[in-house]
Amino acid sequence: MAGGGPGRRAWHDHRIELRLLTVEDVDDVAELIGEPDVLRFTRIPEPPPGDFARTWCAGYERRRAAGDADAFAIVGDDGGFLGLALAPVIEREAAQAELGYIVAARATGRGVATAALELLTRWAFDELGMQRLTLTIDVDNPASKRVAERCAYTREGVLRSTYFKQGRRTDVELWSRLPSDPLPVTTAR
Repeated sequence: MAGGGPGRRAWHDHRIELRLLTVEDVDDVAELIGEPDVLRFTRIPEPPPGDFARTWCAGYERRRAAGDADAFAIVGDDGGFLGLALAPVIEREAAQAELGYIVAARATGRGVATAALELLTRWAFDELGMQRLTLTIDVDNPASKRVAERCAYTREGVLRSTYFKQGRRTDVELWSRLPSDPLPVTTAR
């Protein structure tokens, strides 16, 4: 993980780097959000409006400045864009945040999502001082549930009929992690 104090711009390990998402990433984000599983398992509208990627990236930059959300590009060791690591909700007073991750299909099955969530979790605990982190995962997304398990998140239950998208309601599982929880096997010190 990157060294340094508050305000660092990137987090990394031997597999990937998380760097702040900016509007310069709009082309990569536009490609990512067009993938079928991304549309299926996220709250991104189907089809995404033509300016969605630009508006979304700019929105995260604004919300980062306000301190109530943040987003990172997941980048491989070759500098290639592999996906997104997100904190769409940061509640500083309550010291809790919702996290998420979206990995490009070409990068799945290589541990990218697990590495990204591990780094994002450390960032939220170490950089932001969060005391509770949550993930909301579509009940039909077993790959994302495996990532949550590998990163030592605890499944709390199912939130029934929580998301409404494209005229359809979906159930999601709520997963959480506290700073006092045991470290995942992959990052235990």
